[in-house]
Amino acid sequence: MINGSHITLGLESSCDETAVGIVQDGRKILSNVISSQIDIHTRFGGVVPEIASRKHLECVNSVIDLSLKEAGVTMDQVDLIGVTYGPGLVGSLLVGVAAAKAMAFACGKPLVGVNHMQGHIASNYLEYPELEPPFMALVVSGGHTNIVNVVDYNRCETLGSTRDDAAGEAFDKIARVIGLGYPGGPKVDKAARNGDPEAIHFKRVYLEPGSYDFSFSGLKTQALNYLNSERQAGREISVPDVAASFQEAVVDVIADKAVAAAREYGRDRIVMAGGVASNSRLRKVLGERAAEYGIEILKPAPVLCTDNGVMIACSAYYEGKKGNFAGPELDAVPGLEF
Repeated sequence: MINGSHITLGLESSCDETAVGIVQDGRKILSNVISSQIDIHTRFGGVVPEIASRKHLECVNSVIDLSLKEAGVTMDQVDLIGVTYGPGLVGSLLVGVAAAKAMAFACGKPLVGVNHMQGHIASNYLEYPELEPPFMALVVSGGHTNIVNVVDYNRCETLGSTRDDAAGEAFDKIARVIGLGYPGGPKVDKAARNGDPEAIHFKRVYLEPGSYDFSFSGLKTQALNYLNSERQAGREISVPDVAASFQEAVVDVIADKAVAAAREYGRDRIVMAGGVASNSRLRKVLGERAAEYGIEILKPAPVLCTDNGVMIACSAYYEGKKGNFAGPELDAVPGLEF
């Protein structure tokens, strides 16, 4: 504790970022240190789980030390430790959980296990200090596409989720086949800025009436079939046009469903969360369609959309206020749901 303020340390290692953040009173960022493995995994075209976990093991202690140094605090001044325990890659999660449990035991600090997806939603509390539940959340990442009714801190009702490929996964696969490489989401977004979103008509899949679920596997297959037919016919393929048209088909469905859910549940604001929430076209289209109904869109800075430790610290702070602490039995749960 510093001058009566509550200090929370959050540790995130669910995929390929080793991240530690320190937050004051659940809302103020004191440090946000992220060690990314993108350069390592790019050569493989995606994250290699075994390599990811080994890299977490190599750098977790140094990232913790650097975060404490940048925040200007010591472990004695930390009041609570939060750690992601799922969902994610099991080996990566285990490194973070083990490190957090060791710190908690050695320093006599309370420990909180954090749901990674709730952490993404909590990033909005750091970007918008006045934000309080209830509100609607749109969580879009490499592994998840969810519409979530947030009724209280870390208490959520999932209204819709992906039935097959998540949006980020779909972007990664298309980026690979059109030669953009990894990570696909940011590269599709960049290429699309020079393309025509109406150049190719890819289908929009809304599923059955009233459903807030998502399905992008059929869209991905249609795009692959288009690319194969064009190549077989010897026609030149415009990568920007493919990127823009594919992105538009994904964004249209996500924006329409998010706005429909907010209207049905009477929410006047939608918060964006997850890595794909930094997609420039999704931000623009969702903002335009929500404005038609007087719905406000809250968008965290891109650094808070991707995996980070401060979102875990923030979520842990509110879980700790409820007395929901974890013991030495805390374990990684790779398939953890909301």
